[in-house]
Order: sequence, then structure tokens, then C-alpha cells
Amino acid sequence: MNLNEYLNSLKGKTVAVIGIGVSNRPLIEMLLKAGIDVTACDKKDRAALGETGERLEAMGARLHLGPDYLQGLHQDIIFRTPGMRPDVPELLEAVRGGSVITSEMEVFFEVCPCPIIAVTGSDGKTTTTTIIAELLRKAGRTVHLGGNIGHPLLAEAGEMTPEDAAVLELSSFQLLTMKRRSPHIAVLTNLAPNHLDVHKDMAEYIAAKENIFTHQTAEDIAVFNLDNEITRELSGKAVGRARMFSRQQEPEEGVFLRGDAILSRKDGVERQIMTTADIRLPGVHNVENYMAAIAAVDGLVPDEDIREVARTFNGVEHRIELVRTLRGVRYYNDSIATSPSRAIAGLRSFDRKVILIAGGYDKHIPYDVIGPEIVEHVKLLVLCGATADKIRQAVVNAPGYEAGKPEIIELDDFRAAVETASAHASEGDIVTLSPASAAFDRFQNFMERGKVFKAIVNELK
Repeated sequence: MNLNEYLNSLKGKTVAVIGIGVSNRPLIEMLLKAGIDVTACDKKDRAALGETGERLEAMGARLHLGPDYLQGLHQDIIFRTPGMRPDVPELLEAVRGGSVITSEMEVFFEVCPCPIIAVTGSDGKTTTTTIIAELLRKAGRTVHLGGNIGHPLLAEAGEMTPEDAAVLELSSFQLLTMKRRSPHIAVLTNLAPNHLDVHKDMAEYIAAKENIFTHQTAEDIAVFNLDNEITRELSGKAVGRARMFSRQQEPEEGVFLRGDAILSRKDGVERQIMTTADIRLPGVHNVENYMAAIAAVDGLVPDEDIREVARTFNGVEHRIELVRTLRGVRYYNDSIATSPSRAIAGLRSFDRKVILIAGGYDKHIPYDVIGPEIVEHVKLLVLCGATADKIRQAVVNAPGYEAGKPEIIELDDFRAAVETASAHASEGDIVTLSPASAAFDRFQNFMERGKVFKAIVNELK
């Protein structure tokens, strides 16, 4: 089924789209232009929507706004926003009444005309996804980057060709209800406790991630992290061909590290792709990101193109991003570090102890693992946000902790936290925002937090 056929199948049916944020607007506008009866639902009121609401109404949309925006859902097709659980009472009631629940991403998988490569995991998925896209572009492929990164792709599916490639980052929320299709090449970077404020438990979180490969065919490829216990076990469930990547072991098929050489082993043939010195991005976690990406595109991208991208790619915004050097102090924006494991990877990227700004929204995940890492890698810890006390307790309870090592300062205001970190920094120091927490307690998302951090840093005198 192509996009036009799908849109034609909706003629005469009613559609509801939940959420009128940036990610859903192209979907709503596409449906309206196709002559579909659309109700756009959002908890914001008309004033908060502003010109967006006016434009959608002018195009023919019905608006269902405010605190009761989920009440009375009865449409034939309901597009769920990824952050909403599919089992909220209002959606369950709609299903009992005959509604079909879907999502922008589920439909994209149905209508996309080109091969799909998708990445998920607890950490590293955005950088790995971006590297894959860069590698394919370097090899001359037309690449459509989207999913949980970039922008929604469904409205563009009609312009894609079979020779193109769609490269997607998929979150557990997007994967939760994807019960029919998986990408042609699936990558699991790693798995650790995350988003337990939304998922019922760790088992549901893992089950959602499994959907990225469980609906593959025997001809498809799934890439797993051999060094991560959960993904290693999941590799035994692979329907297609499993490829592993590892810094610590040498898999029978996949990409691995031997000394400083990154090698590939495929069909019993081994070859060196590059060395870790070729990778411009700092940190051992970026070596893993490149190994995962190489395993995904092995056979699709020439080795020389892989080396060229590794030597020139500067990374993704908000991921150990150098913001500024002021009076010999380097400031890094690692706002993407919304979990302890991601923050740990950031801390291990530096060759000295750092001044760390951490804390944020509480996703109800354990923080004990970050305590020893902060004791080892941090000289001053500045805490701000709902998880501040959890992180403090993880540090003071860590083996080897001594009072004042690191010094811990806790503040209520984010700007004050950044300015305090700066005031304590001397020439040669590194100040990094690596929160180990989501941003929703104070910001719309980690991107907004990172931009605010950069603005404050650039205002420092």
C-alpha cells in the first residue's frame, strides 16, 4: 500500500488526531488536504494554540480542546500521540466502540516505499541514527531521517522512491504498539532502566523495544550490543540475521574492537574498517555508536566512506557539545543525558575530573549506579531539580565517598546552578551539563534545556 492508497482508504471515515504539537501538524494538514474528516484534540486551550488552531480550522479541522480533550472519542481511526499510553480509559472506551488506534509511525511503516533502518535503545540512539544517515548519504543514498529525531516522515512518504533509505530513531513509546511491522535493519544500542514513570515496569519497557525486530523476516538484519546483558539475551529471539557489536568480545558475525582497531567479521571473513583514532567524537560510547552503525550498514557503505565520516562528523547538538571556552574553562552541553547510564558515558568521555551540573525530572528509575561514577569523575557537583536528592544520596552512599569529595551544592534555580558552576571553575576545568534526568520538571524537553544552558553560558562574562 502506498500513501495515496492509504489516504483513499480513509475517505468516508472519521479521524481523530491526539496532540496538535509540532510532530502531529504535518499529519493533520496532510489528512485535511486529502479531504478527510479530522478532529484535532489537544489539552491546550484555543488561546494557547494561537494561529495554529486558526489555520487548522480554516483548513476544515474540528478542534476538541482543553482538559476534556479525550472525552467522547468515537472516530473510526484515532492517531495516538507517542507519549500517551494506549490503555488510557478514554482510548480503551473508544476501542470498545469500534475505533482503531494507530500512530503516525505505524502508518509510515505500512506505506514507506524504501528500506527502513531503525535504531532504539536506552542510550546512544540519536547519535547512532545520525551516524547511519551520514554514512548512507556519503555513499550517495537519498536519506530521509525521522522518527524520534528530525521531523515526521509520513507526509513525505509519497515523494520517496524505492532507491531511497528511511533512517529512524524509535522510542519505546513509539514501539509500544507496533505489532505488525519491523524495519528491514534494526539496531538495539543497549538497554537499561528508563521511562519507568510511563511504562508499567521494566518488562514492559523491554517488550516495547523488542518490537523493533520481532516482526522482521528471515532476510532482515538485527544488530545487538553483545556487551549489554539485556540486548545479548534478546539477540536469541532474532527472526532475521543477527549481527553483534562489542568492545569486549569478538562475535562470530558483527563488528568488534581489537586493540584500537575496529574490525568487521561477516560470513567468516574479517577485515579492519578503521581505528578508534579515526573517530572525531570523544568518548568510548561513541566508539560503540560507530560500531553499531557500521554493523547496520556493512555491505551498503564503502569502508573509505565510513572512515571519512568518522574523521569529519562533529556530532549532534546537546550531546557532549562544546559550547564555549571562557578563560580556559570549557563548557559542554550534554542535555541529552536524561538517564544515569547516559550521564555516566558523558563523564567517562573526559580526561579529568569535571564540574557537573545534574538533576531534573524524576522518571522513577534507580540512581545508585551513578554514585561511584560521580565520586571518580567529578570534583564539584551542582544539583538542581526534582532528582537532586536522589543523586546526592547515590553519591554519599557510594563506596569511596569522603565528605567534600566531591563538594556538593544544591540550588533551586537552573540559572543559579550554571552561574555557580562557572564561579567555581578555574583555567583548565570542564563544566558539563549532564543531568542524568529528564527535563520536564522545568523545560518542555531536553532540547529546550540545552538551549537555555547554552544561552546562559554564552552570557557569562
